[in-house]
Amino acid sequence: MNFAVYYENQRKLVENFLKTRIAKKGISKVDDAMEYSLMAGGKRIRPILLMAAAEAVGSKGYNYLPVACGLEMIHTYSLIHDDLPCMDDDDYRRGRLTNHKVYGEAMAVLAGDGLLTLAFEVMLEQKNVEPAALIETVREMAMCAGNFGMVGGQGLDIEFEGKDISPEQLRKLHAGKTGALFIAAIRGGAHLAGANHEQLLALTKFADLLGLAFQITDDILDVEGTSEELGKPVGSDEKNHKCTYVSLYGLEAAHELAEKTVNEALECLTMFGENAEPLRQITKMMTKRKN
Repeated sequence: MNFAVYYENQRKLVENFLKTRIAKKGISKVDDAMEYSLMAGGKRIRPILLMAAAEAVGSKGYNYLPVACGLEMIHTYSLIHDDLPCMDDDDYRRGRLTNHKVYGEAMAVLAGDGLLTLAFEVMLEQKNVEPAALIETVREMAMCAGNFGMVGGQGLDIEFEGKDISPEQLRKLHAGKTGALFIAAIRGGAHLAGANHEQLLALTKFADLLGLAFQITDDILDVEGTSEELGKPVGSDEKNHKCTYVSLYGLEAAHELAEKTVNEALECLTMFGENAEPLRQITKMMTKRKN
């Protein structure tokens, strides 16, 4: 397959859906703040992963754009809140000023709240799937985004700041903060496409390993990358006294762990044959990225 063409086509599908949906305005200027961050670009990895997971099971990924794009709204809300002064206090995201730097802290909080709420409205607009599959998918996404997943991981990130933590604690933190939305994406696409139990188990393990590999790569980039490449300041982990895979294992060992984790993730896709090629290519792209 021509992965570059595939990825760009999927990204355009997501961009067009998001642009159309966010154009439906509410009653205040919070809509502008929501749109500012949602339409700031980005790789749209999570919605594309959802569609690719559906394709691995034998369905057409573009059939599930509402759920896929709802997940992207959840991800974007998390970035807005993550950048706030009370969290990571970052001035730039994707090469431009963070939401609170443009709209103020209060409006940025509301923009995040608005996107999180809108996400579930949009996901429940999904048509042509079994109601039980849609309900289970949305339930799992809520759980992965909440205190058992991303929000819980953010809580651990705050709790562990400035502390020496074990590899197990670091893994738990990032399995929630970063990995949970990857599991939501992969399992979501699989559920909607009618995956059987064996397929769902394999894809869940793949998603867990992918999230780990992504986070290790992120930690490496925070040391080796540049602000121009990343579109945000480098060295923020050290500035905020956070334990990372690099600080815990060292740079060389972190590289080795990332490679090992990627290989294990790819092995999980064997049973899907050619249908999983998009997932394989996305995995390689995510873990060899420069931003």
